[in-house]
Amino acid sequence: MEEQTKKEEKVKLPFFGIPAIMPFLKKYRTRIIVMILLGVLSSGIDSVFPLFNKYVINVNVAQKTLATLGYVIALYMLLLISKVVIDYITTFLCSRLELWVNRDMRNASFNHLQTLSFSYFNQNNVGYIHARVMSDSGKIGELVSWFMMEFVWSFSYIIGVIVVMFITNVKLALLVVALIPVAVAVIILFEKKLTVLNRKVRELNSKITGDFNEGITGVRQIKTLAAEDKMNTDFKKDTDVMRRASVRTAHHSAMFSSIVTLIGSLILSLVLWRGGYMTVDGVMLVGTLSVFMSYALGIMDPIQTIISDFAALVQVQVNIERVHKLLSTESDVADTQEVVEKYGDTFNPKKENWEDLNGDIEFKDVSFKYPDGDEMVLEHFNLKVPQGSSVAIVGETGAGKSTLVNLVCRFFEPTMGQVLIDGRDARERSQLWLHSHIGYVLQTPHLFTGTVKENLCYGKTDATDEEIWRALELVSADEIVKRMDKGLDSEVGEGGGMLSTGERQLISFARAILADPRILVLDEATSSVDTVTERTIQNAIGTVTAGRTSFVIAHRLSTITDSDVILAVRDGKIVEQGTHRELMDKRGYYHSLVMQQYDHLEDGVLA
Repeated sequence: MEEQTKKEEKVKLPFFGIPAIMPFLKKYRTRIIVMILLGVLSSGIDSVFPLFNKYVINVNVAQKTLATLGYVIALYMLLLISKVVIDYITTFLCSRLELWVNRDMRNASFNHLQTLSFSYFNQNNVGYIHARVMSDSGKIGELVSWFMMEFVWSFSYIIGVIVVMFITNVKLALLVVALIPVAVAVIILFEKKLTVLNRKVRELNSKITGDFNEGITGVRQIKTLAAEDKMNTDFKKDTDVMRRASVRTAHHSAMFSSIVTLIGSLILSLVLWRGGYMTVDGVMLVGTLSVFMSYALGIMDPIQTIISDFAALVQVQVNIERVHKLLSTESDVADTQEVVEKYGDTFNPKKENWEDLNGDIEFKDVSFKYPDGDEMVLEHFNLKVPQGSSVAIVGETGAGKSTLVNLVCRFFEPTMGQVLIDGRDARERSQLWLHSHIGYVLQTPHLFTGTVKENLCYGKTDATDEEIWRALELVSADEIVKRMDKGLDSEVGEGGGMLSTGERQLISFARAILADPRILVLDEATSSVDTVTERTIQNAIGTVTAGRTSFVIAHRLSTITDSDVILAVRDGKIVEQGTHRELMDKRGYYHSLVMQQYDHLEDGVLA
C-alpha cells in the first residue's frame, strides 16, 4: 500500500495540477471573475488609504486650514464603507466557492468509486480512499477559494503600492523596491523550513489519531489481553514526540515572525533616514514621507502571504494529483459504449430495454487471473448451470472459493473465454441489469445505519410493507423484527451493531430475497452464526432457492450434500467437480475435506 502511495505521488501534473481541477471551476467562472475583480478593487482601496494622510498633513496641517477636511473625511468614509461591503461579499463568495468545489469533487469521487471494480478496493484500503474523497478535496476547495483571494489581494496590493511610490518619489521608491528581494529570500528560506516542520507535525498527528481510533475500536481485545498499560505507554510516547515537534515548529514560527518584523523595521528605518534628509532639504513634504512609512510597514505582509500561498500550492499539488488519479482510474470491468447506449449506465439505467433474466449460466472455456496476480486460477474451465440449479463451492480458508461467484456477478471479467447468461455473453448487457437480478448474502453481513425497513429497502427501494413482511417470513426473520420495540422502524445501529450476528444475517438474507433475484449467492452465510440460527437459515435456503439459480460457498459441508454440482477448490483452482455421492466415491480432495470436518461417517455418508 505504501509503495503504491509513493508511486502515485510521483505522478506529476503540469502547472501544479491546476488544469486537472479546471472542470470543477468552469461552471463557477463568472463568480470567480467577480471575486478576482473585487479582490483587485479591495487592494486598490487599501493602497490609496495612506494618501489621505499625505493630503491631510501636507495641506490641512501644514497650511493650518480646515477648508477641505470635511470632504476628505467624507471621501475616506465612503471608501471605508465600500471596502467593508466588498470584503463581506468576497468572504461570502469565497465560502460558497469552497463548499461548492468540495461538494462537486466529493460527489464526483464518490460516484466514480461506485463504477470501479473489486480489484480497486482490493488494492486500496478504506482509509486511503476516504482521505482522497474527504481530506484531499477539502484542501483543494480551500486552495481555489481562500488562497486564491489572498494571492489576488496581495499581488494587486504590492503592484498598487509600487506604482503609487514611483509616482510619488522615484528615488525613495527605488530604495524600498531594492530591499524587497532580500526580504523575499529570507521569507522563502524560513518558509521551506516551516513547511518541513509542519508536515512532520501533521504526520505525527495522523499517527496519534490512528492510535486513538485503534484504542477505541480494539477496546475489547485490549482489555482481554490486559494491554492497557502498553497502549497507554505507546500513546504517551507518541504524544511526547508530537509535543517536542510542535514546540520546535512554534519556536521557528516565532523566530520567523520576529525576523519578518525586523526586516520591515529595517526598511522603515532606511525610509526614515533617507526620507528625513529629503524632507529637511525641502525635496519631500512630511505627508509624503508618512505615505512611504505606511507602505514600508505594510508591504511585508502581502509578500509573506504570496510566498506562503505558493508553498501551499506546492503542497496541495499532491492532493490534486491524488484526486486526479482516483477520477482517472478506469474500472477493470466496464460496459461498452454500445451496451451503455442501449441499457444505460449505473446512474442512468434504461430499464425499458432490460430483458428478463432466467438464470441459465455457462462458463465457456474460461481462463482467469486476478488483475494484481500472475498465475491463472482458472484455465479452460467449462460448466453449464441450468436455471434453478444449485452449485456448491467448497475448499479450505483462502483457497479462492469466491472466484467463480465473482465472475458470475461480473465483479471481475474473464481473462479469456466467456461467461454466458441465458445464452449471451454477460458483457453484452449492463452490469446494473445483471446485479439487479442477483441476491448476495455475505459471510459477515453489513447493515447500514438506519432502521430495519430502510435496510431491507436497499434490496427493493419501492417495496411495500406487505412485501417486506413476506420476505422476512420467508427467511424466518419476522419474529425477530416483531420483538423489536418499533418493529420495522427500529434502529439497527452503526453496521447493525444493535443486533446479534445471527439477526444481522437473517435481515441481510431477507434484504436479498426482497428483490426477488433470479440468481442467489450465499457466501458462507452460516459460518459465523449459532447452531439454532444456522438451522433457521438452512430451512430458509431450501425455500428461497427453489426455482432460482444458486451458488453456495460452504463452510459446513453438511449443508450442501443435496447440491446439483459441487466444486472443490484448492490453491485457487478447481480440482474436483461432481455431486456429493460422486465426489465421496472418488475419495479425493472433497472426501478428505468431509472426513476432516466430520468424524462420525460411515461409508462416506453423513451420519
